[in-house]
Amino acid sequence: MPDIIIRIGVLLLVSLLVALGVWSGRRFVEAQRRKVLAASPLDSRETFANEETSSATSPVRILAFSSKDCKQCHLLQAPALQRVLQQHGDTVAVVEIDAVASPELTQQYHILTVPSTVILDARGQAHAVNYGFANTQRLLQQVDAVLGQVNAVLTQA
Repeated sequence: MPDIIIRIGVLLLVSLLVALGVWSGRRFVEAQRRKVLAASPLDSRETFANEETSSATSPVRILAFSSKDCKQCHLLQAPALQRVLQQHGDTVAVVEIDAVASPELTQQYHILTVPSTVILDARGQAHAVNYGFANTQRLLQQVDAVLGQVNAVLTQA
């Protein structure tokens, strides 16, 4: 009987430690996300000098952080981004960023993993951050939210 009590106690302790680890990890990621969303707008003219001119005038820009050896980036995230581009055309631009080759951008956006995506408006203000794979539906919702804000500002002017 005492052997079972010890096993149950150890199981409860391990479960508590796992739950605490998950909770603190989520808090950390949320804190990083809040820092990105509260940051001052990015000056995209200087940062993306090699970017196409058509994408520089897009009301929404998606920064897609990846690396050469990231399979999820190339097999999952890239097709999802292509579907967003097909649906929105010239109103959305995707800027591919090698997270390893661009450490200053990686730090600025608190990128924790690849793939990661950051949704920016035309001013360079971040509106959403996705750490890890973001499916097409999620990206479309985030892009539509930014486009809705842009349209609301245009109708007020």
